[in-house]
Amino acid sequence: MKAKRNLYGAMGLLSLLGFIGICTEARSFLAFFAFAVDFEYFFLKSDEMLEEYMNKSASRAFYWGMIAMALVSLACFFTGWKGENEALLTGLTSGWVVSVAVYALSTAYYGFQEKWGLEHDTE
Repeated sequence: MKAKRNLYGAMGLLSLLGFIGICTEARSFLAFFAFAVDFEYFFLKSDEMLEEYMNKSASRAFYWGMIAMALVSLACFFTGWKGENEALLTGLTSGWVVSVAVYALSTAYYGFQEKWGLEHDTE
């Protein structure tokens, strides 16, 4: 279980890519600082509940990202708004953004739900 906890925490290293946005004009890299919250997994006690909601969140994020990628790519391609390559790139980008957002919101939801449940069990 400790190896998975370290793997979850290591996702926080993606936040280092945010410094590219500070050091260059590529401001879109600043969005990678959102991964800094994943460092908290180094300090959380890993249990079955954590494993379960991380797996649920990852699965949900994957499927929503794939659906978003397909819909955006098809919409861009068939409306003629963008060319073939740009439609695919736009679809891939939006799929990634949706995946990250769904994963973050889902893990936050389950984390708050677990903390709220634990607080109310002690009363």
